[in-house]
Amino acid sequence: MENAYGSTRPRRPGRRRVAPTAVAVTTAGALVAAMASTAGVAAASSTHRSTARANVVPLVVYSAQGYDKLVTTTFAKKYHIPVQLDDNSTGPLLTQIEASKNNPKWGLLWVDGPTAFAALDQQGMLLRNWEPNVKWNALGTQSIPKDKSFTPSGVTLVAAIIYDSTKVKHPPTSWQQLLSPAWKGKVGMNDPSQSGPTYPLIAGMMQYFGGVSQGEAYFSKLKANGLVINPTNGPTLAALGSGQIQLALVQSSAAVGATFSDKNLKVMYLKPATLLPGVMGIDSKAPKAEQAEAKLFEQYVLSPAGQKEMQFGDPTGDSLYYPVVQGVAPRKALPPLPAASVLLTIDPYTWGARENAVNSWFTANIVQ
Repeated sequence: MENAYGSTRPRRPGRRRVAPTAVAVTTAGALVAAMASTAGVAAASSTHRSTARANVVPLVVYSAQGYDKLVTTTFAKKYHIPVQLDDNSTGPLLTQIEASKNNPKWGLLWVDGPTAFAALDQQGMLLRNWEPNVKWNALGTQSIPKDKSFTPSGVTLVAAIIYDSTKVKHPPTSWQQLLSPAWKGKVGMNDPSQSGPTYPLIAGMMQYFGGVSQGEAYFSKLKANGLVINPTNGPTLAALGSGQIQLALVQSSAAVGATFSDKNLKVMYLKPATLLPGVMGIDSKAPKAEQAEAKLFEQYVLSPAGQKEMQFGDPTGDSLYYPVVQGVAPRKALPPLPAASVLLTIDPYTWGARENAVNSWFTANIVQ
């Protein structure tokens, strides 16, 4: 979820780069040895502590997750690895990655939506043929690409439709109903150039309607019916709260989190709702030492300790996800997944290759 404007908890509009954690460091050799271990995170930790310090680089994490500060800080302290966290919305992070393509500044990217990772993989920018040593559940298994170039960390949905039940007595029952005069000027959503979860929503709708041109026709009609665009989840939810709109199309975690503070808010899903994995990927050009640190980080994120931090680090936002590893239950406040007949999965490689073109079209024809 987009923390700059998208988290339901208060944040300053300007995102900040978090300084490296001031902790002791370990050797690159120890990290490589740790990741070679089949005994998991605990054995890795022991290996780290037993090896002399030398030749260590900071792990640079680009992230748009609401719990990223807690997870990276704890990881740094636990494994004595310096971490530099650049916490920003997905769009600006991807722009930074593109701008530094020939001299990458990042080690691990952690945002929502596999399409961006598929596009990076198609450019050879992600480390392939590695995944953490965990037991995946069904959501996790279906979210792993064949070349193992990125790793799921949890799943949310797009779009959840959130509305004030005191003002909306008869919510829509289909996507086509949003085009009716009854919803003219009353529907809002995010800008995909800023909001990472929004392009997968658009791609899912295009797939559902039969292709790019059919999807463009739908969103053009939605705009003609007064669609309101805001940068990310937060401003869209604010527009709902102020009464500017009556239906907000946002990420499920943001929608469910908003209901905690306002019991009049209700969340529903129209068919289809697109599955949205949170994803981690490692820079293929990063130093070997940093790649080893990034592997350990992914292993930690998916460990019981890492999952606990994810589930409590942003309790009204990104922590409201559906786990991808066995033995981890979702937060009790999180409603069950909708029926399988409602859910839609998109091919990230098909739609990742189209992301720039679709976002450019959306900016030129829908946002502006």
